[in-house]
Amino acid sequence: MYKYLKEICAGTWSLLVGLAITCKYFFKPVVTVQYPRAVLPIPPRFRGHTDLVWDEEKHSHRCILCLSCQRACPSGCITVIGEKREGEKQKTLTKYALDFTKCSLCGQCVEVCPTDALCFSKDFNLAGYARDEFVYDLLQRLEERHS
Repeated sequence: MYKYLKEICAGTWSLLVGLAITCKYFFKPVVTVQYPRAVLPIPPRFRGHTDLVWDEEKHSHRCILCLSCQRACPSGCITVIGEKREGEKQKTLTKYALDFTKCSLCGQCVEVCPTDALCFSKDFNLAGYARDEFVYDLLQRLEERHS
């Protein structure tokens, strides 16, 4: 009989402690953000996928096709393609492909770029139904933003 009463008291005590914790947090302000209706500001050090940087002086990108970003990428997710056009001294960037399904967001491509042609984007809500949706042509994205 004593053991039975002891279990009832222990269960009641446990219930009261749990209710006290619940009541304590019930009256505190809500921390959860209802995402589609309210969006938190993006922190300044947020790392999205890489993007090409627009150069205002040249009205073009800053990439000089040194391929250091492609060589430095441990995941092998960057493909840089350029061609030598007639009448120009340097190669011209024709395609800068980023396969975001392979990218580990290490940032080595951004750090190794000698002309600061790469930066991290602020895209945080990336969703898609197929892998092909995550292969970005960064040159095309840059031209679409600045045309």
